[in-house]
Amino acid sequence: MSDYAIFQTGGKQYRVAKGDIIKVEKLNADGKIEFDQVLMVGDKIGTPFVDGAKIVAEVVEQKRADKILVFKKKRRQNYRRTAGHRQHITVLKITDIKA
Repeated sequence: MSDYAIFQTGGKQYRVAKGDIIKVEKLNADGKIEFDQVLMVGDKIGTPFVDGAKIVAEVVEQKRADKILVFKKKRRQNYRRTAGHRQHITVLKITDIKA
C-alpha cells in the first residue's frame, strides 16, 4: 500500500490518498468505479501508466458546480454580455489504491 497516487480522468490529473473526497468532470456511473490510468503510485512512476495499478472510488453524488460568470466587453462600442455557467461534476470518495 502507498500513501498517495496520481491518476487522470476527464483530461485532468488528480493526486489522491485513501479516504479523499474529490470532484471530477461528470462520469456516467453510480456505485463503485475503477480508474486504471494511474500515472504514479507512491514512488512508482509509470511510462505513461503504472502496470496493474487501479484506484477504486465510490460515487458520492452527481451535481453541478458553483456558477461562474462569463463577462464580455468591447470598449467604446456599448457592447456588454454576461452569461453564467454551471459545470456538471461527480463527487468521488477514494476507497482503495491498488498497486
